[in-house]
Amino acid sequence: MTNRTLNLDDALYGYLLDVSLREAPLLARLRAETLALPMGRWQIAPEQGQFMALLVKLIGARRILEVGTFTGYSALCMAAQLPEDGRMVCCDLPGDYNAIARRYWQEAGLCERIELRLAPALDTLPGLEADSFDLIFIDADKANYPAYLEEALRLARRGGLILFDNVLWSGRVLEADPDSEDTRAIQALNRALKDDDRVDLSLLPVGDGLTLCRKR
Repeated sequence: MTNRTLNLDDALYGYLLDVSLREAPLLARLRAETLALPMGRWQIAPEQGQFMALLVKLIGARRILEVGTFTGYSALCMAAQLPEDGRMVCCDLPGDYNAIARRYWQEAGLCERIELRLAPALDTLPGLEADSFDLIFIDADKANYPAYLEEALRLARRGGLILFDNVLWSGRVLEADPDSEDTRAIQALNRALKDDDRVDLSLLPVGDGLTLCRKR
């Protein structure tokens, strides 16, 4: 028995995956291909993808926004749970990995549900309709996290979910005087969200830290 979150060593983490992960073969192939890339560490954990897919179903999401798509693993997890008329907008920068995402979305038969917009997200987001998204997942340049929060609050419907990835930042959030702008931005976001009465809040030790905000 314990009254705090467990520290998962390799054996316990392996057990977690063994008894709970229901990763489709297509997702497993995409994850393996992504991990072989030089930026493979950008990939979310598979149990996090499964958790976000469950959130899509729990809230009956029909419109999803993703900021930071990379090879499309998280988008594939979530878009697969949308109804046939559901839609997802993904924001990312142009890169070789865009083709990987599109290839797997095509194989999954989900291209019609996913629109990939290749431009700086802060150029794309202002043109999207306010209060129109059920779920927003933010996993992009960390220095802009505070700015993404404000855009997400404008774009999410009341009762919608806003998810921020990497909010524990491999422990670097504990640095007293960080040199990294990314670290400072995540620290600022975490502190601001705790007292932000526009949202209900929970920070989960999933992957590298996942914050769930419900827009009030």
